[in-house]
Amino acid sequence: MAKLWGGRFTKGTSKAVEDFTTSIAFDARMYKEDIAGSTAHAKMLAKQNIISKEDAEAIVAGLREIKTQIDAGEFSFSVGLEDIHMNIESALTAKIGEAGGRLHTGRSRNDQCAVDLHMYVRKTVPQMGELLVDMQSALLEVAEKYNDVIMPGYTHLQRAQPVLFSHHMMAYCSMLQRDFDRLHMIFKHADIMPLGAGALAGSTYGIDQEYTKELLNFGAIYENSMDAVSDRDYILEFLSFASMVMMHLSRLSEELILWSSSEFNFIELDDAHCTGSSIMPQKKNPDVCELVRGKTGRIYGHLQGLLTTLKGLPLTYNKDLQEDKEGLFDTIDTLHFALSINAAMLRQMKVNKERMYSVLKSDFSNATDMADYLAKKGVPFRQAHEIVGQTVQHCISNGKVLLDLTLEEYQAISPVFEADIFETISIETCVSGRQNYSGTAPVCVARQIVFGKNFVEDAKLQIELWNKSNYGLNL
Repeated sequence: MAKLWGGRFTKGTSKAVEDFTTSIAFDARMYKEDIAGSTAHAKMLAKQNIISKEDAEAIVAGLREIKTQIDAGEFSFSVGLEDIHMNIESALTAKIGEAGGRLHTGRSRNDQCAVDLHMYVRKTVPQMGELLVDMQSALLEVAEKYNDVIMPGYTHLQRAQPVLFSHHMMAYCSMLQRDFDRLHMIFKHADIMPLGAGALAGSTYGIDQEYTKELLNFGAIYENSMDAVSDRDYILEFLSFASMVMMHLSRLSEELILWSSSEFNFIELDDAHCTGSSIMPQKKNPDVCELVRGKTGRIYGHLQGLLTTLKGLPLTYNKDLQEDKEGLFDTIDTLHFALSINAAMLRQMKVNKERMYSVLKSDFSNATDMADYLAKKGVPFRQAHEIVGQTVQHCISNGKVLLDLTLEEYQAISPVFEADIFETISIETCVSGRQNYSGTAPVCVARQIVFGKNFVEDAKLQIELWNKSNYGLNL
């Protein structure tokens, strides 16, 4: 198949090279962006009298027909034409004749590919925002549904202090709020138009980049044409954002895996989100959680891969940059799966309130409150810490927990103990007493939930604005 760039060559590309260099298998998904960019470029060329109005109209009409074909799954992509850009241009020329060959006037595949990627990432930002908001909403729903459940909080994976289960869920909601905030910078840097940079140095034609920018609804134009065609920072930012989201989901997955085990028995995941064993009929495996945990490393790999690809590249375009797409697209698909399925899984899981409470009644999670009790009665905290440590050791030696001791046993350890010690170290008091701003007391968690709901509503408004910015795809 003749190449659109083949005039300088005396022989065709070998099939092995075609197979190695082609990108149509993965960049075909950018066809809407490519057609929108080409439509805007053709309109600008006509406005500037670089091509005729008739040619521009034929180009735009032809591109719309091609889009309809691709939408319907009736377009035949060719490996020999390398990428989405050449496939569409070749089909256009075959459809409308000589006018199709004028579309590429004043641009290069370098800035054409770059503008497609910018629009694709810009379009992806509100999609990711919607998924984050739905995940936050699921966490909020679970927090409210189980707002009276008390569970052990852990440090070093050892039971530490009692906390509200809703407090634990809201910790993840806070993580996702920060993740959403990162989308603002990704959108800002994706919302810069590279079209007009040409191969690297700009154009000798009298192109109007401001007009093209308005058609595609970009917020800005690259100041420097060399930067425009070589910049992939916004993709790195997206991959970094995705890596952090997956890290947060992976941490949650690990806890769900632990909590759903027989050893913990804190939660039960719905059958719809688990699988069984081919040999052990009793098994109910949290495969979704394990896959999210496993795919996190995959996303990290895409980030590290692109960083490594870019680190030694001289300006401007090098074929290495073709490696920016597969990892990006796979990351988008993986993140979409991980967020959507986690939200559904959270909404359908059951929490074992009684089991969590029984665990707290059989351990020493209230020891810190006992130390605080002594300190509030005038005992230096370090001394109070030692007294409680001795009390815990006494309990271990006698097969008891702190609430099992009698007042006489307490006073034998320290005369500071009084009858109010039992109320002070009750599980409920240990939770309700932590009323500082970010504490686990019900009043504090209620405020966190209100804050989370307000954040979600504000995020939805931001997503609407981002979606409006993408109307350039409708050309």
